Amino acid sequence: MLKCICDGWTCLSFQQLHGTNIHFTDGYEVKEEVGLGAYSVCKRCIHKITSVEYAVKIIDRVKKDPSEEIEILLRYGQHPNIITLKDVYDDGRYVYLVMELMRGGELLDRILYQKCFSEREASALLCTITKTVEYLHSQGVVHRDLKPSNLLYVDETGDPESIRICDFGFAKQLRAENGLLMTPCYTANFVAPEVLKKQGYDAACDIWSLGILLYTMLAGFTPFANGPDDTPEEILARIGSGKYALTDGNWDTVSDAAKDIVTKMLHVDPHQRLTAPQVLRHQWIVNQEQLSQCQLIRQDVQLVKGAMAATYLALNRSPLAPKLEPVQCSSLAQRRGMKRLTSTCL
Repeated sequence: MLKCICDGWTCLSFQQLHGTNIHFTDGYEVKEEVGLGAYSVCKRCIHKITSVEYAVKIIDRVKKDPSEEIEILLRYGQHPNIITLKDVYDDGRYVYLVMELMRGGELLDRILYQKCFSEREASALLCTITKTVEYLHSQGVVHRDLKPSNLLYVDETGDPESIRICDFGFAKQLRAENGLLMTPCYTANFVAPEVLKKQGYDAACDIWSLGILLYTMLAGFTPFANGPDDTPEEILARIGSGKYALTDGNWDTVSDAAKDIVTKMLHVDPHQRLTAPQVLRHQWIVNQEQLSQCQLIRQDVQLVKGAMAATYLALNRSPLAPKLEPVQCSSLAQRRGMKRLTSTCL
């Protein structure tokens, strides 16, 4: 068995620690389930000695190799807006990732239930999240799953600084052909062009996900799904067309700068989409204090959440998702004559 402890800034390598007979349940008391995924379950747990509450992500090794996720959390989990990894246990079948407990709930939930939410608040939230994404991208890490359920508050304050990016199960680190980790500033002469190209697509995918979140924060509804009953085919067709509404409702009062940044973050061509540094330099972020504090109208919470869930379900079910290919390769696109990129290239 194996155990790894991250203490402060000192993190021991997951692969280097062997020979311990300590099991997860020796140190922690397992409580109720707080989340469920395709290959893992997340539960609340309590440290038996300190009585401190944590969350434990229990990963089935048969379904998913957690090595990349663990390595990323060990390397970058000390960032203030990335979830902190506390302990790692491995019993051969399951891996237990003990992390800080997110008591404040999902970002989208808080926004949709909040009585007063303004354009200025949306700018502050996007700024905090994008700074974290910029940090990851600068280190050669792409998250690839920045859906609302992976953006959580650590406490009930609602302060943008209490946001954490969670669940790095689909995240990837840029590697050279020899497998060594690379950061973008050192890649030009060492990494194959196709590797860099894919990294660029994945980074653009992160920005697209943030664009979806920003659109929903401002409009009060999602850009590509009307509700939970929309089919994956309908949603993917709308995404591929690159068409969404920027009129009526909140859009009649939202600033032109907000519409501009949304348009550039949701650009159907990933090469034309804003990068994280470009998002942070956009006037809507830079001139945050000048933005309106007027309340944005909220829509039916369950309808919006259902539409958001339907959007990401469609993306996950798309057979083109791992290939990062043009959407015209699909039979649906060929029938419709679309010439756009698949949603996961977005």
